Amino acid sequence: MCKKNFPIVDGIPVLLNEETSIFTINDIVSKKHDTEQETGKKSILAILRRLVPTDTKNFKAAANFEKIIRLVCAHSQKPLVLLVGAGTLGVGVKALVENKNITCIETDVIFGPRTQIICDAHNLPFASESLDGIVLQAVLEHVMDPYHCVEEARRVLVKNGIVYNEVPFMQQTHHKPYDFTRFTDLGHRRIFKQFQEIDRGIVVGPAVAFAWSFRYLFMSITDKKILRKLIGVFCVFLTFWMKYLDYYFIRKSSSYEAASGFYFLGRKSEQGISDKELLQLYRGGK
Repeated sequence: MCKKNFPIVDGIPVLLNEETSIFTINDIVSKKHDTEQETGKKSILAILRRLVPTDTKNFKAAANFEKIIRLVCAHSQKPLVLLVGAGTLGVGVKALVENKNITCIETDVIFGPRTQIICDAHNLPFASESLDGIVLQAVLEHVMDPYHCVEEARRVLVKNGIVYNEVPFMQQTHHKPYDFTRFTDLGHRRIFKQFQEIDRGIVVGPAVAFAWSFRYLFMSITDKKILRKLIGVFCVFLTFWMKYLDYYFIRKSSSYEAASGFYFLGRKSEQGISDKELLQLYRGGK
């Protein structure tokens, strides 16, 4: 096998397999330069965004990551956990990365404030059975082949290793154009059929799904970028309070039919579940 030299940019190795990835090393490196040029503008936008309330609330991530910490620490004295798509911290992840007993490897396909390694989830540059845990938070909707990415996650996990994933269900397009897939609860469980289920459920509820739909409905009035942003901000001010309704809705099984997003927490298993068994796991209204 021929050896390939991978660049290291500001101490960050760019470990992309260009034969299998839709990204190229040159594109990734050049985008880093473009990002640095835009830093000042983005800082101003970040300040303005903080003045606008959010119409989204993740109700489960914080508790889920506390559970992940307990699981991986019970599994290994010095657990090694991979965070995929972690150029910036997701909801609830802070507790994991700040835990002194856990070593986290934070990867992404772009340079971000926390990116340690550039790599593609379709081809993880880690040895088989080398990691105690892997987190894919809001990642699988953005990859070309989510099933293959889950197989990669399973490959790099040690026996009984822990996987955690969050995906959207009733959500509009985001991080375009890299947005490809949505999952029902059962569809999400099926993609992890080779894992033993520890917990699964709604991470963002139907009230948030409604608020997003309301915002995108009125943004559809125009194709002009500035007008769309202004309309979107106006709609957020009208509906941001709705997210608190999900304190009630996420407890209801009927909310599985209209939730904004789901989570799955599982353990690598030698024995998967069949599709017949999967159908018995349906959650929803009567």
